[in-house]
Amino acid sequence: METKLIDGKRISAEIKEEVKEEVKKLSGKGITPCLTVIQVGEDPASSVYVRNKRKACEYTGIRFVHEKLPKETDQETLLNRIRELNEDSSVHGILVQLPLPEHMDEQAVTRAISPAKDVDGFHPVNAGSLFLGEKGFVSCTPAGVLQLLKRSGIEIAGRECVVVGRSNIVGKPMAALLLAENGTVTVAHSRTQNLREVTKRADILVVAIGRPRFVDDTYIKEGAVVIDVGIHRGEDNKLCGDVDFEKAVLKCSAITPVPGGVGPMTVAMLLKNCVQAAGGEIDL
Repeated sequence: METKLIDGKRISAEIKEEVKEEVKKLSGKGITPCLTVIQVGEDPASSVYVRNKRKACEYTGIRFVHEKLPKETDQETLLNRIRELNEDSSVHGILVQLPLPEHMDEQAVTRAISPAKDVDGFHPVNAGSLFLGEKGFVSCTPAGVLQLLKRSGIEIAGRECVVVGRSNIVGKPMAALLLAENGTVTVAHSRTQNLREVTKRADILVVAIGRPRFVDDTYIKEGAVVIDVGIHRGEDNKLCGDVDFEKAVLKCSAITPVPGGVGPMTVAMLLKNCVQAAGGEIDL
């Protein structure tokens, strides 16, 4: 059995081209989609993520505004700025780059963003819409995973799906998306007993556990599809995921590599959300 590599770079490039076309259509109506990213402090990883977002926005024609605030900025100043952006009709998407400095409450900041401009899909209104099967912005990483599966021709309906990880950003929304596609979904996590037995039932296994190379071939059913959401820098200084790729690749029918799998999809789906916000497709 030859294992199919699910190419996130190629699929994300496809989505960027689609976004580019949508941006052209909107500009024909006098609308320039605009994403404002607020970064508090100088976290090096955050700076890299912001740079990637800027590059992707510039490529597709989305206006990108990067607002940098000093690390010592107090929370009320940040909340006031978010309120101003909520009221600014030229801004369609607002994103506060996480993590925030320790003196800030991430939950309060996330909730301050208008649900109609929450292109990260983190606001409780958008999270609730997803679970109720209503229109709203979906968290970018799970939305990207769904596109990887669909555009790779992988059938979800009626299949046994296991999501390892229950975070609000990946695990829970991923489970809801697979359920909406008629998958039979199990959510496993650090307290799951007999984890191997649970994951070995999966036709589609999504791993977002946050532990490098944790899932090896002994966790995988023969012929399963494996999606690796994790990204870590190993002791050898190479990037790796939550799945032990070298072992898993021998057992599964399709797998995402790290890097080049789920990673590029997150930014692609952010762009898609921005265009939807600008086009008024999601009215919250």
